[in-house]
Amino acid sequence: MDDTTVVLIEALREQVLRKGYGGMRGLALAFKSLDIDFSKRIVFEELKIGIESYGIRMSHGYLQRLFRALDKDNSGGIDFLEFMKALEPPMKTSRKVVINEAFDKLDISKDDVLNIDDLRVVYAANARNHPKYLSGEWTEDEVLRSFLDSIDTPGSPDGKVTRDEFMNYYAGVSATIDDDCYFDLMMRSCYGLPQRSSQSK
Repeated sequence: MDDTTVVLIEALREQVLRKGYGGMRGLALAFKSLDIDFSKRIVFEELKIGIESYGIRMSHGYLQRLFRALDKDNSGGIDFLEFMKALEPPMKTSRKVVINEAFDKLDISKDDVLNIDDLRVVYAANARNHPKYLSGEWTEDEVLRSFLDSIDTPGSPDGKVTRDEFMNYYAGVSATIDDDCYFDLMMRSCYGLPQRSSQSK
């Protein structure tokens, strides 16, 4: 990615992250709703409508420059997944390591995909403490599916979460937490990972 594209992406990323750690997911959902032909490609008008419908105001000129920078083959469209990948906040290696540790612990079948069968083994105790399970409103499987859906790609949850989807979700969370030690502690506490004796700075 050249310097001009990086600057353009960073300007949009800053606006999205102001909406909190769910900002990236919300923007992805806004674009999913526009993809009526399921092409997973965005034309300029969709880019403009998607960003504006999510409540972000960027100038027409900025959006044109961003679109041209991302439309490398001049096809008149940009790949939705590549666009969202470019928007992901950069993360330190230490944060990626602990996110991968959490995914590996949950991925009992070791197929790089999380599903309810995986979660029944390692996350069932958490599910049984969920308020809707305790009230009898949801079954254990419904709690586990809700957990998967909260991390899955917005707009098209399928009961499966890939490593990329898991990483994308926590990239958004990471962007709201400045302290590396706190992020590491949060991940380890949430997923029952062993604590590290010293934290990477």
